[in-house]
Amino acid sequence: MLRLVLLLLGLLTLVGLLWYIGPARILDAVAGVGIAALLIILLPSVLMYVLEAFGWRLTLGRHADAVSFGRLFAIRAAGEVVNMTTPTAYVGGEPLKAYLLKKHGVPMVEGFASVVTAKTTMTIAQVGFILLGIALGFWILGSSGSPAHAVVAASVSVGLLLFGTVIFVVVQRRGLFTGLLGVLRQSRIRIHFLEVREERLRDLDRTILDFYARDQRAFLLATGTFFLGWLAEALEVYVILYYLGGPADLLSAISIGALSVFIKGGTFFIPGSLGAQDGGNLLLLLAFGYGELTGITFALLRRVRELVWIGIGLLCLAAIGGRGTELPIPNGKK
Repeated sequence: MLRLVLLLLGLLTLVGLLWYIGPARILDAVAGVGIAALLIILLPSVLMYVLEAFGWRLTLGRHADAVSFGRLFAIRAAGEVVNMTTPTAYVGGEPLKAYLLKKHGVPMVEGFASVVTAKTTMTIAQVGFILLGIALGFWILGSSGSPAHAVVAASVSVGLLLFGTVIFVVVQRRGLFTGLLGVLRQSRIRIHFLEVREERLRDLDRTILDFYARDQRAFLLATGTFFLGWLAEALEVYVILYYLGGPADLLSAISIGALSVFIKGGTFFIPGSLGAQDGGNLLLLLAFGYGELTGITFALLRRVRELVWIGIGLLCLAAIGGRGTELPIPNGKK
């Protein structure tokens, strides 16, 4: 019920923004971009998805050759559909990725471990990207005024996010899933489904620990690759602003892209971050000196990109037989 309320509020917010700025003006701005430009605007997101699939591949270790890169790309696109369309903090599609890997020869434990480590390295890269965007925001906007106050607030929030990420990595090194089971037991909460799979959860924790302990080079390469993927998102910002008439500045694009990622992540509890993401993008562009028409058109074009990838992800999910699947806990069977 709460999700439905948040979705309706987000929808009303978006409709209100569109009505305030003027639907006719927005349609003229979008039409002025042109079909060819729209296709070019999609190219940075293709690069982003390719880099993120490659970063995930680096966490698969010896099983990386079991799945072709094209198949891995399709599995990731299928999982991201769930992440983008459900209010699950962008992790709802991760078990699906592990299950689909199992269908293509990767043991469930190793597949699920790669999903966890890939999500971790991607989050570390994301925090670095946001911190870079905040630093550039301070430099571009100056140290006074309401935009700077917003950047300060974002800095504090990202500091908390960074702290949480560090804690998450430390917990993984100590045993994420068996640790969770231990906490439940100490709280006198017994979940039979997890209790009977304790040894399988231990195997999963050992596999994750092996990645951090033995594959430090892969850890660093994956983090760097994901960081390049986030920079590809900033490239998308630059391209959109260029076709909307600019001015398009690379450093501003990085800052806007990073802060936009932060806004989207902070509104995960709203399905699709509807309304919040769009209003946030509008406010960001206003802070960087762009007009409200450019701001809302920018937000809508990014929504178009999301819809395109949702469509691609659904096609990938159908093609690799992901519909109607059950997602079991990793069983450790080879």
